Amino acid sequence: MTGIAGIKIKIMPTSPEVNLKEIEDKAKEIVGGEGGFNRQYEIEPIAFGLKAIIAFFEWPEEKEIEYLEEKLGNIENVQSVQTIDMRKIA
Repeated sequence: MTGIAGIKIKIMPTSPEVNLKEIEDKAKEIVGGEGGFNRQYEIEPIAFGLKAIIAFFEWPEEKEIEYLEEKLGNIENVQSVQTIDMRKIA
């Protein structure tokens, strides 16, 4: 029996002009399509008008998170993706 992890990932856009809603929608599609369950997406101000998306979702523990990070990093106008928190929730 495997558990569920709560994952928080910071998604950084390439510039302040990028449409964050488009990135968020694509991220939700990827997470859901890979077996995750979307919980919450927030916008976090970084500096000089740049904002990041903080994605929080449930993820099956047996699945590698690195694969998901790579897919999220391939979204158009995404500069970087970083897991900032991971903990067992079920």
